[in-house]
Amino acid sequence: MNAVPAKTVLKPSNNFKRLQARLRGLVGKAIEDFRMIEEGDRVMVCLSGGKDSYTMLDILLSLQRSAPVRFELVAVNLDQKQPGFPAHVLPDYLRTLGVPFHVIEQDTYSVVKRVIPEGRTLCGLCSRLRRGALYRFAAEHGMTKIALGHHRDDIVETLFLNMFFGGKLKAMPPKLRSEDGRHVVIRPLAYVAEQDIERYARARAFPLIPCSLCGSQENLQRREIKMMLREWERRYPGRTESIFSSLRDVVPSHLLDPRLHDFGGRGPGRAATGEAAFDAEIPEGSDLGGTGVDDAGSGRPAFATRALVRQDLAGRFDPAADGEAPDSGRAATIADARPSCDPPTDGGGAS
Repeated sequence: MNAVPAKTVLKPSNNFKRLQARLRGLVGKAIEDFRMIEEGDRVMVCLSGGKDSYTMLDILLSLQRSAPVRFELVAVNLDQKQPGFPAHVLPDYLRTLGVPFHVIEQDTYSVVKRVIPEGRTLCGLCSRLRRGALYRFAAEHGMTKIALGHHRDDIVETLFLNMFFGGKLKAMPPKLRSEDGRHVVIRPLAYVAEQDIERYARARAFPLIPCSLCGSQENLQRREIKMMLREWERRYPGRTESIFSSLRDVVPSHLLDPRLHDFGGRGPGRAATGEAAFDAEIPEGSDLGGTGVDDAGSGRPAFATRALVRQDLAGRFDPAADGEAPDSGRAATIADARPSCDPPTDGGGAS
């Protein structure tokens, strides 16, 4: 199967410039928030030939040109010897960019086909073999970070996959250390919506490589979750972002895991008590079921409860409320990169 050909060079439109600036800002913020890339890092950018990894490399290159910290980018692709894989596409594209790259050749396809029964999805074993190959390359070539192209929607989908099919409250971390402690994996697109990546990939006309070359069925559970979230987003715009934001504002005392919170009061944790246990998370505009009285049964009018909540939240997010001023003297980070928009550098067009 042939890759999608690149389009003729076009002048970047204003819409594209705004989109690129948005992606630069989101990726830069994620890098700063989770300390993904630091001075002197050698970052292995894993390329599959899909829209996500192309976009990740493009934005990282854009940030690298103006970042106040120095870091190296090396693009790496794993050729798994799938039938019909267009092996020339990525090397040709990366040469036009002038980016250092390496293609790992390892026939994981034959291994997976031999081990997995016909009709079963190949993705699980394929992913583990691919991860092992990438980890080995990173160790052998002194890579300090391994960058993967998972985005915001992937993280939310993984949250529901684990809840619905694994009975576990677990998502996908933006940064993690491998079990053996030798590798640090980062996801620079953690704050970026898939819809924006799709728009960016169309504008840049990346030479996309189909992800169905192996003939494996798409993970049906993940597909169901994706369809559910898209329907929610259609009916309630902004819901996906709200769910994603909740992953950054966790209240362990209001969950049920004693490993996270000392419900018995025997350790350093503090059990939820009093009104805070009931009232602390009342949504703006809620009428508390129309009773006009808060759910704690104190008899206090609902509007008074909401006023206290707003006051509490204002203090929670105001640095000065805790006697801590914003850090104006912090070290320079990638998020401080010059906010300019870079035109396409590889023959990509703008829509």
